[in-house]
Amino acid sequence: MSPFFDDNDHTSKWYSYFVVAIVGIIVGSSLVTILVSGLFANEEKQNFQARPQVQKPEGTSQGSTKNSNSIVNVVNQVGPAIVKITTVEQRLTYDFFYGPKKELVKGEGSGVIFSKKGYILTNNHVVEGADQIKVLLSKANKEQREITGKVIGRDPITDLAVVKIKGRDDLPIAQLGNSDKLQVGQLVIAIGNPFGFSNTVTTGVVSAIGRKLEIQQGTELTDMIQTDAAINPGNSGGALLNKDGKVIGINTAIIQGAQGIGFAIPINTVQEIAEELINEGKIIRPWLGIYGVTINKSLARQYSLPRDSGVFIARVVNASPSDKSGLRKGDIITEINGVKIESMNRLRKKLKEFNVNQKIKVALYRDKKLKVIKVELDSRPAPK
Repeated sequence: MSPFFDDNDHTSKWYSYFVVAIVGIIVGSSLVTILVSGLFANEEKQNFQARPQVQKPEGTSQGSTKNSNSIVNVVNQVGPAIVKITTVEQRLTYDFFYGPKKELVKGEGSGVIFSKKGYILTNNHVVEGADQIKVLLSKANKEQREITGKVIGRDPITDLAVVKIKGRDDLPIAQLGNSDKLQVGQLVIAIGNPFGFSNTVTTGVVSAIGRKLEIQQGTELTDMIQTDAAINPGNSGGALLNKDGKVIGINTAIIQGAQGIGFAIPINTVQEIAEELINEGKIIRPWLGIYGVTINKSLARQYSLPRDSGVFIARVVNASPSDKSGLRKGDIITEINGVKIESMNRLRKKLKEFNVNQKIKVALYRDKKLKVIKVELDSRPAPK
């Protein structure tokens, strides 16, 4: 799930309405113009997915050769764990002359095997509404074969889902990294199945962190990783990797028509959501009602913030618990019930310890002064 938190690509299905996707305890919307302009990138809804195709750096310098070898090693290491997901959905349509009829809608996306038990990470929009799911293992496997998959759980708020295939000991898996340690400018590698081209590899850098993306009906994805690694329809659900071959994000969205602007969900957020989906089949969220961004030293310097850790409130949802209690856009949350809050990920985890209708104490900085405000949590509204 991400620094942005919102208690909230069937390529075919989301083609028409997406441009990028959702997150957390509704905490992360427009990082205020103050943060929005630099931290976030608006999108509308259309398609999103990522694309992989190894881009081998030209030149013979030692550094260039080293990077090229590193990319090749990562692809060989992780490529077998990246799968192609195809879906079929039956839709009932109505013809004026012939009446109701069934229409089959096909979609494609990518996924990342992260457990020998057969669990696969992907995007919610890749599998949402699917009546049939097939998982095509990479050609790098001993034998390429198509396997039936089952949705274990999905979360529209963060655009994440977990699909399961039959586990086995020789199933290739990807190692998950730590997205909290990402730095702007570091090398990243994207692997997925854009436009049906299996296991395509592209490279780039982390362009920014903490981005906010708005999709349909006010739903937003927050705390996203922005990258210039090429991401295209069909690559949704694929892996964004660091130079060590560890997954640091799940590729999710692009801005339609833009060049070199793609987004991924931070893997720390993904792990948290995936664990609950596997254990519970759904995400249960007490709701604070904010959109927020994780503050780090880089953001604090860039925007002259009074703190270099905590959660910056980008927006307070109308009529939410935070709104009713007096929290404001621009506040910086530092503690919940005396426990230090350094990031959106930490805020989400802390909120999960409470129940709906429970009162909590929120310590925050406002106008460089420390305040403590009591907030009564509510249940998060279901997506419309």
